[in-house]
Amino acid sequence: MEKHEMMSLEDSGQLRDKMRFFEQELLKNHHIDPNLYVEYNVKRGLRDSAGKGVLTGLTEISDVNGYNLINGRQIPADGRLYYQGINVQDIISGLNGRRFGFEETIYLLIFGKLPDKEELSRFLDMMSDMEELGGRFVRDVVMKGTNANIMNAMQRCVLALYTYDDNPEDISPENVLRQSLELIAKLPEIAVYSYHAYRHFRKDDTLFIRNPQKGLSLAENILLMLRPDGKYTELEAKVLDIALILHAEHGGGNNSTFTTHVVTSSGTDTYSSTAASIGSLKGPRHGGANLKVQNMFADLKSHVDQDHWDNEDEIITYLKKVLNKEAFDHAGLIYGMGHAVYTLSDPREVILKRFAQALAEEKGMTEEFELYNRVENIAGKLIMEHRKLFKNVCANVDFYSGFVYSMLGIPEELFTPIFAIARMPGWSAHRLEELINANKIIRPAYKYVGHHTDFVAFDER
Repeated sequence: MEKHEMMSLEDSGQLRDKMRFFEQELLKNHHIDPNLYVEYNVKRGLRDSAGKGVLTGLTEISDVNGYNLINGRQIPADGRLYYQGINVQDIISGLNGRRFGFEETIYLLIFGKLPDKEELSRFLDMMSDMEELGGRFVRDVVMKGTNANIMNAMQRCVLALYTYDDNPEDISPENVLRQSLELIAKLPEIAVYSYHAYRHFRKDDTLFIRNPQKGLSLAENILLMLRPDGKYTELEAKVLDIALILHAEHGGGNNSTFTTHVVTSSGTDTYSSTAASIGSLKGPRHGGANLKVQNMFADLKSHVDQDHWDNEDEIITYLKKVLNKEAFDHAGLIYGMGHAVYTLSDPREVILKRFAQALAEEKGMTEEFELYNRVENIAGKLIMEHRKLFKNVCANVDFYSGFVYSMLGIPEELFTPIFAIARMPGWSAHRLEELINANKIIRPAYKYVGHHTDFVAFDER
């Protein structure tokens, strides 16, 4: 490699040596006494002492509920999730044998109501027209600068779409609606094509690019474009569609959606807002939990022989080691367990678990599903005992989503991008809600706890 193209190993080593001094300076001069957060009653993470989110806005888009309010007291209850006031369980049940519902969910979140047959037909026709990326964009943007983190590639491509938009800066609701629907339609291609480009240019795999087919659902087109043979079963597409519905929206306070509100409030363009939300979801504390669950189960299987998957004592022994920071990543966390709002159950997990079981039966993976089920039944009680908690600990949607994606043959590199594809309608609905209703930049306060000092002349330092 030419020196002007890439820093040599020798040069990079010298740079690291030079950086060490500045790294030490950074750490030395940016430490805040944690007691000051208590003294000034600062809600770290915008959460109170009980972990409940600080109220920062109003929304009609979705409601996340894990309690019943009885005589002024919050009583733990099975979780409920509402999209535009409609229970998500009813949305899933209401498909009534129809194969796909994600597109209806998009319509519901953005327009505030379920579409009738004519409205849905017109909507699907329009979305189908919007999904094409075009060969020039695929060649000049998607195929350039590939890397293993597809979320980064999606950010880059979304920002590049600004250049291809004749009216990118217009933040009128009408124009933002058009931009949002185009992004919802195009993100699946961006994600899947970016993955294929990465595998080809970085892993020397055969490159194939398959266009989405008009008339197919978004879930079907993801599987069509992803797989070399383009084939999938009806159940596979149905389960992916359900997963997309369940991940489409989860209140205005989750990190990436709150990012949407914050960035939108500044008056910036749709592409910048979307890239910021993708950046938030990319963080392992937000969008990467399902991959953590998968990796944890891989570690469990290395410690518990398959013949002993039904041995609860061996599973308990392993999980206790995880909680004691003696196994897996030594973080002391059983991933996929617990939620900030839900108490007795996460409705998304309850629904996805049912479809995961059906898919496992089709794939001949019922033993593995039973392992997940067994860990779920054991882990909540262990966590409560270990942390001396009185609040119930339930499995969240991430517990089974990675398992579902793996059964669908979706590579790990696309786990979080699939989440982003699903969440794009929610981000879009919240962006439009912020633009239409708020009209005020979000600007919380930070308390200064440093010390004022006199300026020292350069020669006297």
